[in-house]
Amino acid sequence: MEPTTPSRRTFLTLSMGIPLGAALAACGTSGPTPAGGGATGGNAASAKNTATYWFLSVQPQEGVRTRAVERFNKANPSGQITFTTMQNDAYKTKIKTAIGAGQAPTIIWGWGGGTLRTYVQAGQVEDLTPWFEQNPAVKDRLFASSFGAATIDGKIYAMPAETMQPIVLYYNKKVFDQVGVRPPESWGDIMALVPKFNAAGIAPFSLGGQSRWTNMMWLEFLFDRIGGPEVFQAVFDAKKDAWSHPAALDALTKLQDLVKADGFIKGFSSITADSNADQALLYTGKAAMMLHGGWTYGSMSTDGGDFVSGGHLGYMNFPPVEGGKGDPSNTVGNPGQYLSISSKATPEQKEIAKRFFATAVLNDEDVKEWAGTGAVPIVNGADSAFATSKDADFLTFVYGIASNATSFAQSWDQALSPTAAEVLLDNIAKLFQLSITPQQFVSNMNAVIGS
Repeated sequence: MEPTTPSRRTFLTLSMGIPLGAALAACGTSGPTPAGGGATGGNAASAKNTATYWFLSVQPQEGVRTRAVERFNKANPSGQITFTTMQNDAYKTKIKTAIGAGQAPTIIWGWGGGTLRTYVQAGQVEDLTPWFEQNPAVKDRLFASSFGAATIDGKIYAMPAETMQPIVLYYNKKVFDQVGVRPPESWGDIMALVPKFNAAGIAPFSLGGQSRWTNMMWLEFLFDRIGGPEVFQAVFDAKKDAWSHPAALDALTKLQDLVKADGFIKGFSSITADSNADQALLYTGKAAMMLHGGWTYGSMSTDGGDFVSGGHLGYMNFPPVEGGKGDPSNTVGNPGQYLSISSKATPEQKEIAKRFFATAVLNDEDVKEWAGTGAVPIVNGADSAFATSKDADFLTFVYGIASNATSFAQSWDQALSPTAAEVLLDNIAKLFQLSITPQQFVSNMNAVIGS
């Protein structure tokens, strides 16, 4: 998933009391805003002893990032960081151009996965594997699952940072009670529930299918539960014909079986996720279940009346598939955000960045601030900050998923290159619309492996 809207990026902000205006700040279109001069006195520090850092300007995340830099600069007068903030789309354009020209900032903020791979292949980012080996306490403090999207060909090229957002299977407890059924514990249970809800005039699953990336969540889990994380890992590693794995064909077939059984709300292909219409179908009882990101909890809490506050929302990890090889503790979604170091930076700048990683990124104060935005920092023990929250149960559930997951797979459209991701989303939409077969999907996707 490409996190470009408030509903996808500010997971839980509304439920945790963050002002609506702050949550909507991501919708602007302004470009870069230099913001680091005040922290370092502008040009007071020599360029040799000053590292640069670009990151997104959306609030409340911008404030957390800014204060981390300010605290670091105060504690390190001999090695400073200046920063520049910019909106999402402007950042993507500017960072791509800067890296291509060999003029990247010292610290490169990103999403890891496919984009990071392109940086690595171009020799533009530092191999951090030796540094993590020399600083095991830094690595051990973070969720082990967060390192997958930072790792390319067995080497670590980015520092996992900030927060995680898994995909969750939500359900409406009132609807389940009305029909007299229990939440699914397997794929077989899901298929058995479909005719029961349809007979009661309730859609088994809500789905904002026009957005395409919402459809993708289903395949991400089915691939994992049937074949394990190595099935998609082979795609990410650009292995020839990786999509032809038997588990992939099984998953694609099972997905179409669910569509053919009327498992999704009628007209799902015309429903958009960004309008939150799919969430409304769940909390109004028109749909029984919904597979969606952890960030939707906040908007359902705000918009759904007493649906959340009254205890009517249920949530769980995706259930296992009978006979599948995947670990049912595995999850998918956004395992973190990522900070790389430009290979073009000076040795002094690289040392400043590494000191920042070791002492300021996700230290105790940073963790407390990220938790205050209503998200789960990717730090072992971060759940201690949830006790006073009215959403402590959900936050603890999300923390448990991330900290216990054997594998936290990155969303496919972030893991792949932009070119392959667009082909993927297009073919997933066609798969859901039954306009292509599983074998046609496989053939179409094999053609863009490594692109």
